[in-house]
Amino acid sequence: MCLNLEEIKTKKKLTFIGLGLGQIISLLCTCNVFTSSELARKGINVPTTQSFLTYTLLAIVYGGQVVSLFQLMWRGTFLAMVKANQYTSMTSVMLLDCWAIPCVLVLTWVFLKTRYRLMKISGVVVCILGVIMVVFSDVHAGSRPGGSNPVKGDILVVAGATLYAVSNTTEEFLVKNANTVELMTFMGFFGAIISAIQICIFERGELRASDCSAESAFLFLRFAVSMFLFYSLLPVLLKTSGSAMFTLSLLTSDMWAVLIRIFAYHEKVDWLYYLAFATTAIGLIIYSVKEKDEEDQEDEQRKLLDEEGRVSPIATSTGES
Repeated sequence: MCLNLEEIKTKKKLTFIGLGLGQIISLLCTCNVFTSSELARKGINVPTTQSFLTYTLLAIVYGGQVVSLFQLMWRGTFLAMVKANQYTSMTSVMLLDCWAIPCVLVLTWVFLKTRYRLMKISGVVVCILGVIMVVFSDVHAGSRPGGSNPVKGDILVVAGATLYAVSNTTEEFLVKNANTVELMTFMGFFGAIISAIQICIFERGELRASDCSAESAFLFLRFAVSMFLFYSLLPVLLKTSGSAMFTLSLLTSDMWAVLIRIFAYHEKVDWLYYLAFATTAIGLIIYSVKEKDEEDQEDEQRKLLDEEGRVSPIATSTGES
């Protein structure tokens, strides 16, 4: 009975850790968006330079010896989303960005053998409903600017969301099967190299024309530190809750942005935003709750792994004798 109580406490603790980490990462993502916006308002549009500082920090702090292939997919996702905002409305970007969720579910089901039961699928549906409410609140508030080429923008969003799903699934596989420190090191190392090449090709003129003030330097540093924390916490969330939980958690970044607009910039927002935030939060809680048969299956898998670990040394010693 005591053991069962300890197991229940451990599982509840992991659930709360997953929810908490997801929201911290979502908030960091929102802070990065606002930092980039502040730099853009100063006439500094150098996203690759911002990424270069982050990757350099990762490479310096972690150190290691593993190549991170999903780094290329992260770069593709980032560029696709930036370009999409130039061609289509923010409302369409937010709505079509949800395409990453079913992609992650399918990819983890096929390649990582993750099985999603009714409770988790219900949580995903509730989270998506929350995002749709955000879209309707934009329409209701009249804040729906159009784009120069909506079809092209929508295609870029879908492509970016698909790459994002592949990236998240790949990273979940890597953090569960490789050394996390080595993984972070080489993500930073190769990310810094790729970013440096892109800066030399695309952003030299922009950097020369940029205002090199102390305030701008602080914004660059704030972005780098926020992204460093984002990448550092991400492997923990992927190990405890998986890439689907990570993708769903980022849906609340729009809601965190609304709260920042209210308290930091004193802007008024539509009442539907509050309902959307609550709906998405409920969806995350539903998704994170584990059903009994799922817990039993995980316990059986742990027992099998423990038995294999015990049998392996015995078999080895018998063979040697």
